[in-house]
Amino acid sequence: MMTAGAAHASSGMEQSFLQPMGPVAEEQFSHLLRVVGITMVVILPVLIGVPFILWRYRYAKPKGDYTPEWEFSKALEWALWGVPVVVVLVLASWLWYSTEKLDPYRAQGPDPLQVQVIGLDWKWVFIYPEEGIATVNELAVPVGRPVELTLTTDTVMQSLLISSLTGQIYAMPGMTTKLNFSASRTGVAEGENTQFNGDGFGLQKFTVRALEPADYAAWAAGGSSELTLDEATYAILRRQSALADAREELGLERNAQPVMMTLGRQGIFDQIVAKYHGRGDGKRHADWGGTGLPAEGTGGGEK
Repeated sequence: MMTAGAAHASSGMEQSFLQPMGPVAEEQFSHLLRVVGITMVVILPVLIGVPFILWRYRYAKPKGDYTPEWEFSKALEWALWGVPVVVVLVLASWLWYSTEKLDPYRAQGPDPLQVQVIGLDWKWVFIYPEEGIATVNELAVPVGRPVELTLTTDTVMQSLLISSLTGQIYAMPGMTTKLNFSASRTGVAEGENTQFNGDGFGLQKFTVRALEPADYAAWAAGGSSELTLDEATYAILRRQSALADAREELGLERNAQPVMMTLGRQGIFDQIVAKYHGRGDGKRHADWGGTGLPAEGTGGGEK
């Protein structure tokens, strides 16, 4: 059961690309300003012209020529059709440019920080293979260094979004997707799942910390050795529960604070992805809690 104490504290966090913390969100903000600017070419004449026409031909002394047989104006037709066509072409070219520039699979620079992301019900697990640590509901990144997230889920399809840093990307069980971004300034942002996935959907948020490189190194070195991400710990995290409930089951104080662990072994992320794929013997991997899917070629569930 969800409790009020499990609610995610989001005050003070950057929650919009209107408060960009990196080049991807900055480009999204710039794209919005360009779109608003070009659409004003169509909107402003309407907002100004309609009141002017009402005043000019209805409420002021009529000054226009009386032409009841008037049917066509070449200049007016060019304006009515030409301007919208130009606006659509400009918008389409800008959209193409921004889509290419913000390709989530395109690295933001050399030597990106590798982070593996697993979506669960209703929490996020972040694995740092290089640092040998894993966190639950907290993603820390160094300012100025590119970051590459490799995502999957061990449940239904989910969608990760960090508005002030990068765009949205979907993740599905047994598959991986990539999301590249970087932070250009320090700050704390909010990440979330935007794909509805059950009762705890509204609580599946996480904290993103953009730290100076020295602070990031200290954060990574401060991982607690009391908890280890192994199959037993992962079985607790994989249950349908909010972070506060999972912390209580892990023997920690019940609150919504992120959890940091050491890695019990390397290759955890790959094993979780691989268990959704057949081994060639008609059976799926039963490691790391199995999949809950029927064995290949049978109608029964996994044992």
